[in-house]
Amino acid sequence: MMDWLRDNMWAAWLTIAAVLGLAELASLDFTLLMLAAGALTAAGVAAVFPGLLWLQIVVGLVTAAAMLAAIRPMIVRKIHHGGELKTGSAHVIGRTGTVVKEIHPDGGGSIRLGGELWTARPYDEVSTIAPGTRVEVMSIDGATAVVYPVSDPLHHELNAPEPKPTDPPQS
Repeated sequence: MMDWLRDNMWAAWLTIAAVLGLAELASLDFTLLMLAAGALTAAGVAAVFPGLLWLQIVVGLVTAAAMLAAIRPMIVRKIHHGGELKTGSAHVIGRTGTVVKEIHPDGGGSIRLGGELWTARPYDEVSTIAPGTRVEVMSIDGATAVVYPVSDPLHHELNAPEPKPTDPPQS
């Protein structure tokens, strides 16, 4: 068994690369894909230099490290149109939503954010925010969105009071 493994180390590296590639499909983080690339280069070295396990490991590690440092950030930026991939609840910070249930400083209230319903509380801890108000998510506290009302210029223009005929024109 050990003789076969020593002579066919390339097959072991290919198996490792395949397992890492399949695991990448579950994570979609591009980290395991970069490690799979390192295992693939180690398989190539094993095919050319079958007896030099140390060289296979070094080349595989250097390749994986280079891929993680140089290639992965470029792929993430390209796919996610911006900086580093935001995961968990961090992806909602900065997004706007609409108040569904009145938000009180002492708790309670909810917002609709991208089709999801979130528990919310006001950012300034003294405001009550009425239903229908547009809010921006400032932070996430546990499972609660901390929100602040945002002005909607179009909404304010449509609901602005008509000037009285005796008022001087505004410039």
